Formats: sequence, structure tokens, C-alpha cells
Amino acid sequence: MKKIIEVELKTRSAALAECKTQMLAIGHFSDGKKPLPEIIELCKKLGGAIEQVVKLGDFKGKTGTSALIYGNNHIGAQRVLIVGLGEQKEATIDTIRQAAALAANKAVGMKAKTMAVALHRAFGAKFEPGLLAQAMAEGIYYGSFRYDEYITSDEDGRTDSLVVEVIDDNAAKTKQLEDGLFKGAIIGKAQSYARALANRPGNVINPPSLAAEAKKLARNTKGLSCTVLDEKQLAKLGMGGILAVGSGSKTPPRLIIVKYSPKGKASKLPTVAFVGKAITFDSGGISIKPAQNMEQMKLDKTGGITVLAAAKAAAELKLPVNLMAIVPSAENMPSGTSYRPGDIVTTYSGKTVEIQNTDAEGRMILCDALHYAVKQNCDVIIDVATLTGACVVALGTFMAGLMGNNEQLNKDLEEAAKTSGEKVWQLPCGDDYAEEMKSKIADLKNSGGRWGGACTAAAFLRQFVGDKKWAHLDIAGVDCFEKPTASAAEGASAFGVRLLTTYLMNLTGGKKRK
Repeated sequence: MKKIIEVELKTRSAALAECKTQMLAIGHFSDGKKPLPEIIELCKKLGGAIEQVVKLGDFKGKTGTSALIYGNNHIGAQRVLIVGLGEQKEATIDTIRQAAALAANKAVGMKAKTMAVALHRAFGAKFEPGLLAQAMAEGIYYGSFRYDEYITSDEDGRTDSLVVEVIDDNAAKTKQLEDGLFKGAIIGKAQSYARALANRPGNVINPPSLAAEAKKLARNTKGLSCTVLDEKQLAKLGMGGILAVGSGSKTPPRLIIVKYSPKGKASKLPTVAFVGKAITFDSGGISIKPAQNMEQMKLDKTGGITVLAAAKAAAELKLPVNLMAIVPSAENMPSGTSYRPGDIVTTYSGKTVEIQNTDAEGRMILCDALHYAVKQNCDVIIDVATLTGACVVALGTFMAGLMGNNEQLNKDLEEAAKTSGEKVWQLPCGDDYAEEMKSKIADLKNSGGRWGGACTAAAFLRQFVGDKKWAHLDIAGVDCFEKPTASAAEGASAFGVRLLTTYLMNLTGGKKRK
């Protein structure tokens, strides 16, 4: 298989006009009054080209836009990319992340092997240098990612690596950027890892091979350990939800548990569980899906892969928190041994569930994993899943649905969403919705009907967490890009890696939580 583009990040003290690179990326606000002195100097050496492209209206500085100017003998860069930052008063930390992603995307598209980035200069003192650098690093990894592991030809001549330098002509400022760049590189690399794994097809990633990948991840990441429960162990524990969903496939299900325990006073630290749905391929089972777009159902494992990647990031950042990434994994296939509509399944918690739709399978594997987290006495439980089409109908492809039983936890996740740029929107999942999930012949049913599907699904999951602090992220609408964007290639997005890692960073930042 072809290797994913390798990204190397570093800082360097250098003036814009003197920096030797194949591409130099600078930022411009649409309502910017006066350019920075170094931009004015760069423009002069380019014969006024930057000023001209703005005056002509060919570049207005809107977000998601850019203009390319070729260098000359008076500057070190072969190309100068001006990236739109939108209105200065509306700028957020995600503005620079998206701008960096766009720049990296352009660099890879132009087969550049080196790029210098000075996007942070436009923001002045609006944000901490470390936060700006972290966002730039995350964006650079995001924009440079391409999933082409199985393309055997190299006719496009794409580069195997991209070396990116974040530059500033102030040596002290450059030093301030280093720590943030280091953090952002860890998170960005974890997200790229997740995107590659999520994109792999069902004939490559199935529950046992995903378990093997998790073991490999733990071996290669200091602080992580991995335990895998096979179908016999699942049966012994009574994890009927996972076993039912996996019963139609020749490939048996697995429960994957990756633990991160920091050195030192681990016993005094909070224990957080990230639970991720990993259906390696979802045909819908006997309640089979339509053929159109069914190939995208390889992405139904995204939640599980996201929490594995977040554990990787937490370990590499050495965050002071005990973390469990719990990944129930199955392949949902129709066959003579599949679970059926009308079946009653006994879950790990002892609760019984009437199956009304075998395509409502995610909640069936999650309910066992959530109760496992409860039994492990985790303080906080957050699950991530491509769970319902109803959430896509409600929120589109712009943000994930957030539901839970603890308002402070929801607020913490909303705060992490603002910083990480992975947006969420709160939806209800209270008693009214739980009532819809009651069965006449079992404790619960696995489908609440057409209306409020994202909310009833979350209300179902809520029945398995007891009084633990719990939040549910329905990422069905944000798990992939169906078409390339200005800042991202098509395919898996690995939404949630930045969000969950940021949540942990905030949690361990010294603030007391209620």
C-alpha cells in the first residue's frame, strides 16, 4: 500500500521576503485596513502584485478563498499564497485552522515539498501564540491528507512528504510558537491516522483486524495498553447486543479496550471513558439498506476509530487523566444466522430489547459497551457514533448532535467544540423520548419510529449509563466529505479527534469540575 503523505513541522526565525521555500502562505482579512509592514515589504519586492490582486477584486479575503502569486528574484519563495481570513471582527481560532488547511491542501495539489506559513502574523495579539500554532498544525495535517493507499499508479506525481515551517521574524515569538506546534502536530497526526483507518474498506478492516490494529497502536504508543474480548468471552459476559449484531457475519465481533494510564498519581485522577461505535460494514442486516451509497457504510466504524485516535493523542500529550477507549465492533450482515426483527436480545446490563429494525444496530453494540464503562466505574462516559440519519436531517453536515444527562458535561463539550472547530449542537433526550423506546414485550425496543430519531436513539442509550455523567455525540452528518472542499480531501473526516482531545486538555487544565 502507498504511504499517507508524511508531514514534518518546525519553526524558523525568518523574514517573509527572505524565506526560501516552494510556497509561502500569508493571511489577509477581508476588512483589513492597513497591511502589516512585512506584507508591505513583500508586496514591494513582488512589484506591487499583492496590492494589485486585491485592488482588482480578484481576491477579496473571504474565508475559503486564496490567490496565488509567483515569486521573482527579489524574494526567497517560489510562490506566495494569500489566504482569505474573512472579517477580522468575526475571526476565531478555527479561522486560522481552516486557513492553514487550505494552504496545505493547495501545497499538496501543486506538488510542493516545502511550505512556509506565516498566517498567525495577521492575528496580532488576538490569540495566544501557542494556541495559534496548535491550530495551524492541526490545519496543516488536515489539509495535506490524501487517502490514496490503494492507488498503484503515480501518474499525478504527488509528493510523499511535506515539510512545513511556521516562520516569524521575531525569535522570541518563534519560541512561543513551538509548544503549540508540538501539541497540534500530535493531534493532527492522530486525526490523519483515524482518517486513513476509517477510509479502509470492509474487506480490509473487520472486527478482528481492527482489534489487531488497536493492539499495534498500543504497542507503538507509550502509556497505552490493549485488551480484546472475542466472541467466546463476550458470550461468557452476556454481551448479547454485540453478539446479536455480529451474528449474521462470518467475521466474529470484538470488544476492544485501550487504556491510557499516566505515570505518577494515576489513582487520584479522574477516569474518562470514550466509547466508540465500530460497525466495520453496515448492510443494515435483514432490514437491508438501499444499494445506493451503500459503499459509504465502511465509514460506520468512524466513532470507534475516533476514540482510539483520541487515546493515542492523550498518551502522546501525556495528559494527567485515566482514559479508557472502549470500542464495540461488529459487521452487520444478512444471513441465515442474522438476528431478526421480532427477536428479543438480553444485553450485558440485563435489560431486554425487542428488535424492530436490524439497521438500528449501533445502539445495540453501544449499550453493552456503555454498561461495561459503568462497571469499570468511570467518572465520565462520552460515546461517539455515526448513529442516526435523523441527526443528519436535523443538523445537516455542519455539526454533530450532542445529547446527555449532565449539563456541565454538555457545556464542557461545547467549550471544547469552540476551540477545536468541531461543532456540536445540543438536542434533547429526556423522559418523553425514553417513553418512545419502551416495548410491550421487553424492557425496550431498538427503534422509536420516524420522528425525533436522533433523540430517541440517545434516550435508548441513556438507559444503560445509570447515574454516571454521560454525553452522546451523533456524528452521522459529519463523518465524511462526499466531495473535496477548499481545505479537505473527500472521504473520512475523523470528526471528534480534536474535540475529544481538547475536552481532555481542558479537563486537566486545573479547573475544578462540578
